[in-house]
Order: sequence, then C-alpha cells, then structure tokens
Amino acid sequence: MKSAFSLLHRLLAPALLLGLLAVTVHAADDLSLSAPEQENGYLKLGFDKLANYKFIPPAYDPAADPKAMPPTGNEQIPATVKSWSGKKAIVTGFMLPVKMNGGLVTELLLVKDPMLCCYGVMPNMNEWVVVKMLNGGVKPTMDVPISFYGELKVGAMYENGYMTGVYLLEGEKMAEVK
Repeated sequence: MKSAFSLLHRLLAPALLLGLLAVTVHAADDLSLSAPEQENGYLKLGFDKLANYKFIPPAYDPAADPKAMPPTGNEQIPATVKSWSGKKAIVTGFMLPVKMNGGLVTELLLVKDPMLCCYGVMPNMNEWVVVKMLNGGVKPTMDVPISFYGELKVGAMYENGYMTGVYLLEGEKMAEVK
C-alpha cells in the first residue's frame, strides 16, 4: 500500500505543478493580449502592460568586434507590445532625470516604481521608458507618479554600442496623475 501511495504521489505532484505553471503562464498571456484603454487618442500604457513579459538583454561586447551588429533582443518583445510602436501613448511612472538644461529636465527615465530612485534596485529593461522631451524640458518632479504623453517607440535602443532600453517616448507634455 505504501509503495502505491508513493508512486501516486510521485506522479501527481509534477502534474499538479505543471498545471499551476500553465495557469500562471496563461494569465500572463491574457494580460498581454488585453487592449489598452484610450484617452483623447492616446493609449494608456502602464507598466502592467509594458513590463508583463520577461526581457533578458542579449549578451554583447562592442569591444570584441566593433564592426559586428549588436543583437536586438526584439524577438523577446510580444507582438502586441510591438504593435504600440509609433502610436500616441500616456505612460505613468516615477521620474529619474538624466539630462537637464536651464533647470529643466530634457531627458529622463520613467521607471515602474521609486525603488530605483531611492534604493538603487536595478529594474528589468522593460520596466523603464526613456523619455526625450521634444519642446524644451519639464520641471523636475520626483518621488510622485507622473504621466508623460508622446509617441512611443518599441525596440532595442543602443548608445555607444550598449543597449540602453526597449522603450522610447518622444515626450510632448507632462501631467500630474489623475
């Protein structure tokens, strides 16, 4: 009797685990397929949609072969997310200024949560959006959620041979969260 129970346990435990994993993966797929809300012609894209998949930056050393094309990793980005490229979007997050001019922020990282700003926790590459303001800059506003409006670009971005992100928002304006 004990050996029958042991055999049953060894067979059912992996099946149960696989079932739980399948439900978890299916739930993530459902989230990635849900259409974002719209506001005045802008897609409302939160990090619940932008960061709902695993993105691993591909290994690349520009010093090893300076003429080699860097790998993009774009195959990891779901088709639904890629379909938002070139569209007007509103993204809300926390400001981490990168470039300033005359006391105004002209380029920033919009991050999923303030942990990066306050505690130096490294986010996944799809948990930030590079925002480059098109018309001047905006007042530095940190430690509170802020929304940025603009055109979203989706795909690997490189600077000096190193991947810097997968999202770029050409910023039109900043607004307080409603």
